[in-house]
Amino acid sequence: TGALDELTLTTNGTRLSEFAVELAEAGVRRINVSLDTLKPDLFRRLTRGGDLAKVLAGVAAAREAGLKVKINAVALADDYAAELPDLIRLAHGEGHDITLIETMPMGEIEADRTDQYLSLRDVRTQLESFWTLEELPLSTGGPARYVRVAETGGRLGLITPLSHNFCEACTRVRLPCTGTLHTCLGQEDATALRAVLRAGGDDAALTAAIRDAVRLKPKGHDFDIARAAPAVKRHMSTTGG
Repeated sequence: TGALDELTLTTNGTRLSEFAVELAEAGVRRINVSLDTLKPDLFRRLTRGGDLAKVLAGVAAAREAGLKVKINAVALADDYAAELPDLIRLAHGEGHDITLIETMPMGEIEADRTDQYLSLRDVRTQLESFWTLEELPLSTGGPARYVRVAETGGRLGLITPLSHNFCEACTRVRLPCTGTLHTCLGQEDATALRAVLRAGGDDAALTAAIRDAVRLKPKGHDFDIARAAPAVKRHMSTTGG
């Protein structure tokens, strides 16, 4: 209807081949695909059974359907730090943007990845040893800072919650399917919008609840890689991308 500037979907890409055309027809113009490695066995282990071939086929189907694709990859020191340049080359070679993300101390899960923390400052230094990174004056209202890789012509985003705090420029809020509004990834804040609706609240009551939540948006996250416990107990998958 024109009421939204853009409708974007974040996905693991597993069933993207099936739905790429329907998503485009529904008005989606851009998708974010989580893809950390190009090694099938490592991908299967990291995703607990995922099929890399299906995800790559989904990315190809999205491109054919006219969707703009951005690859999201979490940088892990031990598993695939050396593979990041190849991942960037692949993404840019197919005309996709790519964003690298530092691992964050979130969620109480059986496999803690904080011991694999890799500073994107170090990654950037490595990339600059063989590529030219040009700063881009681009802001999406989120945490990423962007550069263009001169040699590939592609855009690279860097999300650095630990090595370079981005909170002063963050305008993001997250609303998962539970109806709980989160205004910060790194704080245990929550506003139960579903409760407002189930109590009979109208649009005005819902708007007031949203405004109250945003008004109390924390000034910054509380991530600290040195802590034994995660900064927040909820896992990223329950919060939303």
